[in-house]
Parts: sequence; structure tokens; C-alpha cells
Amino acid sequence: MEKLCREFAAGGTEIGELLTFSGRPGIGKTSLLHEVRRIAKLRDGATVLFARGGERQSNEPYHVLRQLLQPVLGSLDATEFRQVMGTWEEVVGPAMGLKQPKAGARRLDPQGVRDGLDYVLTQLAPRRAPLVMIVDDLHWADLESLAWLAQFAVRARELPVLLVFAYREDAADWQPEAHEHRVAVSDLATRRHELSRLTLVSVTDMVRAELGDKAEDSFCYEFWNVVNGNPFEAVALLDQVRDQELDPVEENSQQLRELAVDVIGMTLKGWLDRLGAATLRFAWACAMLGTDIRQDLAARICTQSTEGARDSVKQLRRQRILTQTPGGNLEFVHPLIGSSIYNTMPESTRTGMHGVAAAEIENAGLGLLAASRHLVETFPGEGDDRTVRKLRRAAQEHQLIGAPEAAQRCLHRALAEPPDDDIRAEVLYELGCSALLTDPAATVNQLKLALDPEEGPLRPSLRVDATFRLSEVLAHSGQLGEAARVCQEEAENTLDDPAGRLRLEAAAFMWHAYRKSEEDGPARSARLGALCASLTGREAADRAVLALRAWDLTLRGEPSAEVLRHADQVLDQGRLPKGLGWTDSTWGFELPATLGLSYTYNDRIAQAERLFGDAIVQFEIAGWSGAHRGFAYFLMGLARFRRGLLAEAEDFLRRALRLSERIGPKLPLAWDAVGVLVDTLIARGRVNEAWEVASGFGFNPPYHDTAMVLPDAASLYGKLLLAKGRKAGAAAALTDAGAQLEARGWHNTVWAPWAGHLAVALAKDEPERARWYAQKSVADARRFGTASAIGTALRLQAEIEDGQQAVELLEAAVRHLGQSPAGYEHAVALVDLGAALRRVGRLEDAQEYLYQGIELAQHCAADGLVVRARRELANYGLRPNRLGDTRETLSQPEWDVARLAVRGVPAPRIADQLGVHLSLVNRRLAAVYRKAGSGPDGLASALGLPPEQRDTAGEQPADGADGRADG
Repeated sequence: MEKLCREFAAGGTEIGELLTFSGRPGIGKTSLLHEVRRIAKLRDGATVLFARGGERQSNEPYHVLRQLLQPVLGSLDATEFRQVMGTWEEVVGPAMGLKQPKAGARRLDPQGVRDGLDYVLTQLAPRRAPLVMIVDDLHWADLESLAWLAQFAVRARELPVLLVFAYREDAADWQPEAHEHRVAVSDLATRRHELSRLTLVSVTDMVRAELGDKAEDSFCYEFWNVVNGNPFEAVALLDQVRDQELDPVEENSQQLRELAVDVIGMTLKGWLDRLGAATLRFAWACAMLGTDIRQDLAARICTQSTEGARDSVKQLRRQRILTQTPGGNLEFVHPLIGSSIYNTMPESTRTGMHGVAAAEIENAGLGLLAASRHLVETFPGEGDDRTVRKLRRAAQEHQLIGAPEAAQRCLHRALAEPPDDDIRAEVLYELGCSALLTDPAATVNQLKLALDPEEGPLRPSLRVDATFRLSEVLAHSGQLGEAARVCQEEAENTLDDPAGRLRLEAAAFMWHAYRKSEEDGPARSARLGALCASLTGREAADRAVLALRAWDLTLRGEPSAEVLRHADQVLDQGRLPKGLGWTDSTWGFELPATLGLSYTYNDRIAQAERLFGDAIVQFEIAGWSGAHRGFAYFLMGLARFRRGLLAEAEDFLRRALRLSERIGPKLPLAWDAVGVLVDTLIARGRVNEAWEVASGFGFNPPYHDTAMVLPDAASLYGKLLLAKGRKAGAAAALTDAGAQLEARGWHNTVWAPWAGHLAVALAKDEPERARWYAQKSVADARRFGTASAIGTALRLQAEIEDGQQAVELLEAAVRHLGQSPAGYEHAVALVDLGAALRRVGRLEDAQEYLYQGIELAQHCAADGLVVRARRELANYGLRPNRLGDTRETLSQPEWDVARLAVRGVPAPRIADQLGVHLSLVNRRLAAVYRKAGSGPDGLASALGLPPEQRDTAGEQPADGADGRADG
């Protein structure tokens, strides 16, 4: 405490520590924490937070954290509360019991709650520093609280916070699920103290201080031996010796062991003899309630009058069993006493009193969340409909505060009641859904049971939803073929619900689209096209099919205009329509992700970034911090990479990878993030680092067993081998990739640029074959029709040509890429063109293109490309110019060109109207497309200009239309 306060007074902020006390029960941990608490409260300005785990409350979610944080957060005024909570109020508030979840709120992801608590504490700690957080009996902390405390212990070092934990060292005292947290806490402690038993000298001093110096050595030795040096047992036994007026002499030593049995291992008879029936029943009620016991509530549970309860409390305090808390409630002097009393309850009495406790807690207005831990302890088998309804409602409330495990306990108990046959399948469905975010295997098992006719009827709408949820979990686990199969089979049996049938058919198409391999890809695409053509409305299901068709056409490399026609019909004024949102429970996040990917690969990157930016925000607000937010980070990283903002892309991709690793090993999300990260590192010129990342993760054939990697993994791996100079290996990998993609009818040269890179790999040894692949890549790109696809294919074709032919190809590539948002690809083409011009002797033109390439490469953070361009300039004695940072906003000349382009005015007429050279117009248009993140067809939307906007001389862009993407 002295160190914390001294360093904080000196201006220190990153001064946090974790102090732990561990040892056997009764060894003195609680006494030491009381001393820490007393010392801390004496420090001016220190904020002291205290909580205690409870053996009976270890299954009550956030029990410890609510004790710890409710007092301080509840004392904040409205303004400071909003500042501390930030955007996490709707996540942390309900979990900490500070507010009710909003009507229609969605289930919270436990990791999202933990992330929200991290944010709240990083805001709170500096405002209430120095902050001391004390937790006693950590081994009995609920898992929700324990998981966060173990995670926060790492962050605490960055804050002015002292954490003090006390716990039992023996693993048997911890819940089995808590093992990893126990190890983490022990490893993170900067000061660890494992308490030892008292020595013979210490116990002798205690005995003589209590019984007088006449206590004989032999008596003191036997006393020490009986209590085994345990302070709690020593004090309790001393009380018994004093009450029995036992002389501390050698001949009475044998009676110590008998007294210790009564004190330490108190039996039902022992407690009855000591307290009497009425007081013991009150003590039982207290033991059931755990910590911070309300006297009136305990009295009602044991059906005792107010006067009788007062007498019971007096006796229990006199016997040093209960004590009063600073808040006026009661607690056991030591948790060992509470455990001893609870364990003497006959089973029938215990289950009956738990039922009474559940009812009385609910009647007292404490809610189903508090009552549910007692409900799950009641004896099943009555078939009580009311109990089943309460447990189902409690499960829903647990999900709303991010406690799915508690929800599952309630639903398992509801199934044991048992529920009526006509709702049993619904309870199984709810049980399956409760584990969606945390336990995929349990979700699959429960949803399969819910769909089994032998378990009872399931309403048609719930059958559809249960099937979709089952397919969702199967797909996320990599079983995409199985996911598609269950949807298709259920769709064939869904005859009376057209909307539900369409939903399942669309889901089957979606899972097939993300499979690594498929037997009838072209036939499936034709069936999807027929389904799309049959649509007549614009309901959510119709729009979902349109989104899937847009992605299917993208992968097939069909004309981009057709893709965008379908994609634009999905949106409502540029945003996702109701029913297809990122956190919508009907379709899941895959549907809007699929739409965003279509825009990403069709040069409408600004639109994609708006969608992906919305995803990140919505997942954060909903408290979904696992795979959902990780996938949103990946999507934004992919969009940034396509735009050419490589440093930002790398940041988003690494965030996605960290989240993936936190969830589990080598999930589909991790494969996606690693693939694009490798591509990004290659673009930045860090090829060796890219190779290390790929090798460390195992990013090589056969990749993920069943799931398709975004973008095509085999093409990326071939590209990596080519960057490493391993042309033979690259040629083999790319040839294999091409064969698989061609079999599926996928010809998109941006999604899978295998043909162009294969041409480069073959150029030296098989020039004719290389030319064939290069020409195929250009033909496929022209069919697709986006500027970035055509420009990139032409650039790769130029790599296998020489002289004037290479120059002409690169000039065409620069023209196309200048009309696309693909900044990095444009920069590569500019540098390549400059180098080709130098080789044919056009030095002045070469210099201009190399300077443009350097400027754009610096903007993209493509350091390797900058070095290569400067080397080209140095080859003929020119010094590379020094460049400042490229401005993100459009200059006024660029706005003049952009307005005319939006109105459809061609580049030669723009040059005439503005009185500038055509090449300058093209350069300005290229900057506009790059900064706006869109090609010509999406430019108006990206800049916030209507297509028929009339420009006015000197007019400035409207607010919010500064040429930058919303993402």
C-alpha cells in the first residue's frame, strides 16, 4: 500500500500489482485481507473495493464482480457514469446489475462483457486512484467473475491498481472449469504468499494468552498437534476449552481431540445440541443465502417470526457464528462455519428450503436471476409447469447479461422437471441456442435432439430456426457440407411456410458457396440463378437470395455490372435493410458479410467499408467480442488491402488473428486473416516476414480441411512462393489451384489471381504456356469488367513481355487502375511502367511515372515498392524527390474533376471544360478514385454526391463528403 500510494503521488500510472495469499482452509487468509482492507482505508484518497466468493453462490453469475463494482459505479453521478461506461453501458450495465436490459435486447457474448469491463475499469481506475480491489475466497468465485479477474490481472499493471486475492491452494476446492484461471492468477502475481501453519511456539503463546501461564507444555503440544497449527481451528478449540472450563494440564490433553471433533467436524447432532432446532433452522437459511445475508429474508425462508429471528441472530452472534457487515446485513464469521452448517442439512430439508428461498427471493423483488440458483437446487420430478416457465425465463435473463452457462443450468433443470411433452422440444431448442456463442458441440447435440420427432413436436417456425442455427454452428465448425445438407433436407419438408423454406434454401446455397470443394458447383450456380429469377418481392429472404447470387456471380467472374445490379437491390438507401443486419438473429452475420465481399471484389470498396464499419460498431454495442468482431476486423482489413492502405490493413488483420487465437486454434477466421496478412506483408515488401507468418501458422496445402479460405488460399500460397523466388513450387501450387477453381466454374481473377501469377512463374522455362495463361487471365478479367481486375491482369501479362509490348500493356494497365480504388496495384503498375520506359530509353516519361509511383506507394505504406522505384531512378542518376504525406481529402482541382465525372462527362471533355491537359485529368481522376475508395460506377455514392449534381465554381464539398471512406 505504501508503494502504491507513494508512486501514485509521484505521478505514476502504470504501477499496478497483484498480491496473493493462498493456503489451506482456516490458515488466516481472511484475517490478512481484513488487515489489508483496514490499512487501505486509512490512506487518504484511496478507493477500496471488496468482494467475497461464496460456496453456495459460485454458480450465481457475476456475483463477485457485482459486490466489487456496484458500490463504486452506482455512486457515480450521471455525467461521470456515462464517461466511464462509454459505448459499453448496454453491455456492462445489465451484467453488473446497474440497469435492466433494453426491451428486445440480444444475448450478450461473455467475452464482450469482459472486454466492456476492461474498458470501464481503465476509465474508472484513474478517476478513483489509487484503487485497491480485494477479493476473498477467490476459489469460490463464479466463473464469469473469475474469468474477468484473471484477464484483468494482466491489464492491472498498466493502471494505479493493487489487486489482492486470497484463495485455497488445493485444486479440489476450485471448480474444475477454473483450473486455467487458477494457474493464470498464480503466474501473474508479483507477490505470492503461501501461508504456513502456526508453529508450536505460536500456538503455545496463544493458549497461554487465553488460559494463563499455568498451561502445561504437554497440554500445549497436544493442542498444537490436534489443530495442526491451523489458526481458525485453534481459536475455535480455545473457545470450547474455555467454555468447558477445562484445566490446561497434561491429564486433560486427551479430551482435546473429542472437543475438536465437535468444533471442526460439527455433526447435525452437534449443531442441534449447541443451537437448538429453531436457531439451527435459521442458520440453515443463512447458509443457503451465502454472503451478505438479509435477516428478514432468512426469517421467511425458515418460516420464523421477526422476534424469533432476532433471538436466533443474538444466539448465533454470541456463539461467534454470525457477525454483522458494515451494510447492516449478516455474514458467517468464517466460511468454514457456513459450509459446516449447510452440509448438516438433510437432503429433503435442503431441497425444500431451496424452493422456499427461490419463491421468497422473487417475492422480495430480487428477480429471477437471484432466485434461479435456488430453483436449480430443488428436487425435480414434479412436472410443475410453473417451475419450468420460471426456469426458462431465468435462462433468457441470464443470456441478456452474458451468462450462457447459467442459462444452460436453468434449462437442464427445466428438462429434468420434466416439461410437458408438447414443449419439451422447445426447451431443447432454447438449450441449444443458449450455447451458440460458447459451446458449439453442445449446441449441435441439443438442436439435433430438438429436431428429433421422438422428443416431441416443435412449432414449424422454430423447426426452421433450429435447423438454421444447427447449420450455422456446423458451418462455423468447418462442417459446411453437413450444414448445407441439413438445410436442404429440412427445406424439402417445409411445405406450409414459403418464407421458412426460402430461408433454408438460401442457407444451403450460402454454406455451399463457402465450401472448400463441391461436386456440382456450376449446377448449384444454375439452381441459384433460377431461384433468384423466380423472386417477386423484396422481403428479407428475397434480398438474402439476391446477396448470395451477387457473390456467386462474383466468384464465377460474371460481368461486374450484373453483380452490382443484384447487390444494390439488397440495400435500402445504401444500408442493410431490416432483417439483414449484422446482429440480426434470423440470418446471422454471414449474409451481410457476403454482400460486403461482393462490393469489395467489384471495386465498390467504399460501400464495403461502410458495411464493415457498421459491423464493428454493432458487434461492440451488442457485446459480441468473439468470432463476430474478429470476422468484422478481417473484412475491414481485406477492404483496406484492396484499397491499398496496407498499414491499416495489417493492423485490422492482426487484431482479427489475435481474437481468433483467443477463441481456439486454427479456426476458419484464422486462416482468412493469415492469408490476407501474408498478402499484405508481401505488398509491403516484407517477404521474409510473410514467409515466417505462413510457416508458423501452417498456411500451406491442404489448408483448412473443409472451409474455403478468403480469398483463395492456394493462389495466395503460390504468390508467396513466387515472391520467395521459388518459381517451380509456385507453378505447381498455382496449376493445382487453377484446376480446382476451373472445375467449380470460378474465374474471378481478383479473388483468385492464379493464372496471371502462374504466367510469371512459367515465363522463363515455358514462355508459350506462360503467354497462354496471361492471355487467359486478361480475357477472364475483361469478362468480369472491373478496372482493378483488368489493370492487374494486364500488369502481370506485361511481366512476361519485353520492350515496347510491355510498355503498351503497362500503359493500358495504368489507365485501368487509375479508374479503380486499388491504390497499391496502381502504384505497382506506375513503377513497372516507369521501369519499362527506362529500358526502352524514354527517360523523361519514366521519371514522371516513377515519381507518381513513389508518391502513391508511400501513401500505401508499400515500403518495398518505394525502395524499388528509387533504385530505378538512381539507375539513371536521378535523385528521388522528398515527399510529404499525401492528403486524404480531395483538393479543389480534384473536386472539380470529380463533379464532372459523376455527371458522366468523359475525360476528354473534362479536359476541354477545365482547360487542362488530358493526362492531368486522368491523374486527378486516379487520385479521386483512390481516395474515394470506388470506381466510376460508385463514385457519386462514395463522395455523397447525387449523380445529377450540378457543380458551382468554387463550391466546397458538403460536410461528410470529404472523399474518405466511412469505415
